[in-house]
Amino acid sequence: MSIPGPQDITRHQLSNGIVVLVRENHNSPSVVVSGYLRVGAYDERPEQAGLAAFTASALMRGTANRTFERIYEELESVGANVGVSGGTHTTGFGTKSLAEDLPLALDVLADVLRHPIFPHDEVEKLRGEIITDLEERAHNTRRMANLAFYKLAYPEDHPYAGSLIGYIETISRLSRDDLAGFYAGGYGPQGMVIVVVGAVETADTLAQIEAAFGGWGSHTYERIPLPEVPRITEIRERTVSIPGKTQSDIVLGYPGPSRSAPDFLDAIVCNTILGVFGLMGRLGEKVRDEQGLAYYSFSRVDGGPGPGPWRVIAGVNPGNVERAITSVRTEVHHICEEPVGEGELDDNKAFITGSLPLRLETNEGVAQAILNMEHYSLGLDYLQRYAGLINEITVERVQAVAQRWLDPDAYALAIAGPPTI
Repeated sequence: MSIPGPQDITRHQLSNGIVVLVRENHNSPSVVVSGYLRVGAYDERPEQAGLAAFTASALMRGTANRTFERIYEELESVGANVGVSGGTHTTGFGTKSLAEDLPLALDVLADVLRHPIFPHDEVEKLRGEIITDLEERAHNTRRMANLAFYKLAYPEDHPYAGSLIGYIETISRLSRDDLAGFYAGGYGPQGMVIVVVGAVETADTLAQIEAAFGGWGSHTYERIPLPEVPRITEIRERTVSIPGKTQSDIVLGYPGPSRSAPDFLDAIVCNTILGVFGLMGRLGEKVRDEQGLAYYSFSRVDGGPGPGPWRVIAGVNPGNVERAITSVRTEVHHICEEPVGEGELDDNKAFITGSLPLRLETNEGVAQAILNMEHYSLGLDYLQRYAGLINEITVERVQAVAQRWLDPDAYALAIAGPPTI
């Protein structure tokens, strides 16, 4: 399998600013479209938390040309999928279909993105579904620990501090006109990216996208830069009591590097050693397997346009919470203070570079990789350079990135579980 690159990815910009990237793959009869609009929770007011995600979900509920039922009947008749979902910085969208049904999938996608009407009855049904999910979240230890972590780790006015899907009180207050107004104010082609991967002819695909989106002329929201996120210099802890639970969830972490930070790949390697490789890295080996203090224990570094979190996540017996936290802090201390062994580093780098071809086995995986390359201005040859970039990371760089972003004695810690006696 050839790694996607400039030789087989076509990049084209429409006159209204939409960037389109196409990669042909005639080994599969399907075609995947993946993309995003530059609108999201970043653009909503705090008292309207959840508005961006609510609006994105409502787009599929009816347009000027199609009812909710007709949208799904048309898609189901050919086994195609179309979806839209709200994020913090962007609103994502995607389709999957057979190649011959791409014109229909694009027509439906363009219709829901350009001509939604937010039918009152459908908005109310969707509100009920969101509130049900929020009620379920209140009883989910993992979700509540994550929610509390973000509030601890980020300044109060930061877009990352709040809940992407909102809160029961904010969702309850949003009107159909709020959704329509948010849409009208910020859904447009500026900053929009569309990636198409599959059994297509590039010229035909570009023409189809031009026909579907080339006439769109709306505008997007003006944005101020993200607020600064200061380093955490003390222990910030919050406990969420959820009666009736037999498990506690722990999230311990920090605001981490953005995707475009110079040391982001160093952080990926460091995090893989800490809580990914094998059966969840050192955390899985020590906290779960050797000490038996957790049902699961792993770490992840998110990156993103801003300082995404670098977190350790663990599910534990409520009686083991304090011991598990101590064990996690010990592993953070070790990776900050003790250089990793060359053999361990080599094994982890081989795992990271070896997993890239697996991620590129499907059209979805390739589309997501191309979308990320465009989003973060990595260059169309990024996937071809990736193994070299990983392999040049040294023991010293791993320790330096750990010491820059992690600290066993200053962190945000959220715990959700049954009340302690």
